[in-house]
Amino acid sequence: MGEVLAEVRNLRDAFRQSEIKADSSRAAVHQRMDQLVDRVGTLEGNVAAVKEDVSEMRPTVDDVKRWKLMGLGAIGVIGIGGMAMGVTFADAIRRIGAVIVGR
Repeated sequence: MGEVLAEVRNLRDAFRQSEIKADSSRAAVHQRMDQLVDRVGTLEGNVAAVKEDVSEMRPTVDDVKRWKLMGLGAIGVIGIGGMAMGVTFADAIRRIGAVIVGR
């Protein structure tokens, strides 16, 4: 009978140690879960701030794009005008040269 009681005590001690290990393991899991919740909360706050910043920057970006397109259009107009003036100038020089040479 003493051996049975000793085995029961050993089983109880082993079960108690197993419970202690399980409790510490669960505590570690809960601690990591709490840290994860804090990190996700911080991340959500940062994302909200970035979204607000982007929405504030959007009109400026659109204006810069519009200015860029207007600048490219102006460069195109200046290029066409310069080409037209060059052709006109070349034709005028050709005519003046023809008058001087006597053709």
